[in-house]
Amino acid sequence: MRAEHVNPFVTAVQLVFETMLDSPVAVARPKLKSASTPSYDVTGIISLGGDVVGSAALSFPMETASAAVKAFTGNEVAPDDAMFADAIGELANMVTGNAKKDLHNLSVNISVPTVVIGRNHHLASHQLGPWVVLECGCGLGAFNIEVCVAEVAALAATGVKR
Repeated sequence: MRAEHVNPFVTAVQLVFETMLDSPVAVARPKLKSASTPSYDVTGIISLGGDVVGSAALSFPMETASAAVKAFTGNEVAPDDAMFADAIGELANMVTGNAKKDLHNLSVNISVPTVVIGRNHHLASHQLGPWVVLECGCGLGAFNIEVCVAEVAALAATGVKR
């Protein structure tokens, strides 16, 4: 995975969290996710298609997810309320949508979000390669951006099927 595919997610999460949640985000250096590392308790996942394929995810501990949902909606929302998953999905959608516009000269489509809620769930590895994890922190708590994407042209050159 190339830096120009990851950096737009850094910029996007900082923009979305500062604008929508009034919570500036610090992002650590990217690292590869080991297969044994679970995601947090709540994850919003968006698939990408077009010139770039793969997935992007925002993964939160429950406490951070609850604080983010409250900041986003203005209300306390129980994790079993449909609005909770909708809010997490919309945050993932806004981050990925903003990142998409910075994937220059590439035609990229994004899916509707999928939200997974449950302790220590795992995001399976893609045949595209490992997930890149960006550990984030803000006034609402810690969370991760997890990205696994590749350009279709590069995949075709290596013989990997998407």
